[in-house]
Amino acid sequence: MHAYYADQFVLPLPEGHRFPMAKYRMLRDRLAAQLPGVALQVAPPASDDELALVHERSYIGDIEHGTLPAAAQREIGFPWSPAMAERARRSVGATVHASRAALRDGIAGNLAGGTHHSYAYKGGGFCVFNDVAVAARLMQAEQPRRGTGAHPLQVAVIDLDVHQGNGTAHIFQGDDTVFTLSLHGARNFPFRKEPSDLDVELPDGCSDDEYLLALEQALGALEQRFAPQLVFYLAGADPHEGDRLGRLALTHDGLEARDRRVFDWAWHRRVPLVLTMAGGYGRDLEDTLRAQTTTWHVAMQYYRRWQNVRP
Repeated sequence: MHAYYADQFVLPLPEGHRFPMAKYRMLRDRLAAQLPGVALQVAPPASDDELALVHERSYIGDIEHGTLPAAAQREIGFPWSPAMAERARRSVGATVHASRAALRDGIAGNLAGGTHHSYAYKGGGFCVFNDVAVAARLMQAEQPRRGTGAHPLQVAVIDLDVHQGNGTAHIFQGDDTVFTLSLHGARNFPFRKEPSDLDVELPDGCSDDEYLLALEQALGALEQRFAPQLVFYLAGADPHEGDRLGRLALTHDGLEARDRRVFDWAWHRRVPLVLTMAGGYGRDLEDTLRAQTTTWHVAMQYYRRWQNVRP
């Protein structure tokens, strides 16, 4: 199973910065030790033309050259540096290459990604470029349409980060080829939500049973309204009860059950799935790493199912 990473391009952050940048390298090392079936590969950077399928070229240039206004840079939450621009491009490149691999193999992923707070013209919430949006547009451009008048590739975004995917929702508003589904904390960031195709708002303290019921109902509604040919799964670890920014109360068992339900849903419909990790800010970073590692273990189990049925 192909997994793309860019943690050697991790940007230096000021001491005390609340974003746990070390988690990416730690996840890569853990997967290398525990899941030898995962083929870890360095992500190439996304090109200007690939980014421009979603993002305004003026914004791409500002990120590349460090000319973003100070207020816009603060909204992203990272200080600008050449490493910051390089990491942002490679985070998108990781999801692009994982998407191609998933369309071929059934499942592939990005050890980071899920940067769903990025709009076409701005970033926010630790998100610079929107990797899922760029990859979705590129896969639609690369996949041939079947027959006269055929639709482009139909894409579903199943966003289970604890924060609403406002940037992704805004980018795809009014687009009937992409279905955006977001389960998120009602009272959490972003405080101004953008309407997804299906938003499910959850109360503070939401526990396993309540969450899994909401997910089941949401997947049922998705199936009634849309028939995806590719799924992007944002498997945020931040609904966990130990997350500093989450406000929900899922256990590790609950997160694993969530992951299994999404992979199972896609598997039974034979829809390729692209995995991205999205958020995770555990008070104890071990909680975030445990949740993410479990997600990859589940992914590997379903990847093997795909390999057993492929010609």
